[in-house]
Amino acid sequence: MPVRVLLVDDEPLVRAGLRAVLEAQPDIEVVGEAADGAAVIPLVRQTRPDVVAMDVRMPLLDGIEATRALLRTVADPPKILVVTTFENDEYVYEALRAGADGFLLKRARPAEIVHAVRLIAEGESLLFPASVRQLAAEYGDGGGNRAARATLERARLTEREGEVLRLMARGLSNAEIAARLVVGTETVKSHVSAVLAKLGARDRTQAVITAYESGFVAPG
Repeated sequence: MPVRVLLVDDEPLVRAGLRAVLEAQPDIEVVGEAADGAAVIPLVRQTRPDVVAMDVRMPLLDGIEATRALLRTVADPPKILVVTTFENDEYVYEALRAGADGFLLKRARPAEIVHAVRLIAEGESLLFPASVRQLAAEYGDGGGNRAARATLERARLTEREGEVLRLMARGLSNAEIAARLVVGTETVKSHVSAVLAKLGARDRTQAVITAYESGFVAPG
């Protein structure tokens, strides 16, 4: 089955460019477009995308609030890929905090756009881990976020689960973590699932942000 993508951006040229790049791939299908975040929820319910590629800055409802509303309102929500002009942007970090699964620069090359959509859809590794680390270092409270620290303490991760979380933060995929720890991929999947459940995290990105903001992993 192809990866179903919904495009949300107030610039028609950006939407047209993304559509052209994505629809050139046999395993990706663009199922709809919107010009503002306010249209996301009804369109998601109508088109049932796997990934929403959403601009972080829009005039009526920006990508941060649209992400919050989507995750709060829609059962089994799609993955959210924030599309942005600037990489080192507090808006991007706030969107990730709100529940977005990753971000993509508007100036990205076609191959990078396709890779980002596929990676977000698969959910087995972190998109642009170095950039997420840089954002966490600049905007993530320097490991002093009380809520994140409380979440980590309540989680009571085992030693192996903590090791897996640290490797997730470095952007390693399940297969790469399995090779590093000399265990099977299914074992790693079980550990990742346990980490996400204990942290109450929707996905790897949210788990890694909690790890950075709690000081469990140093973003520097």
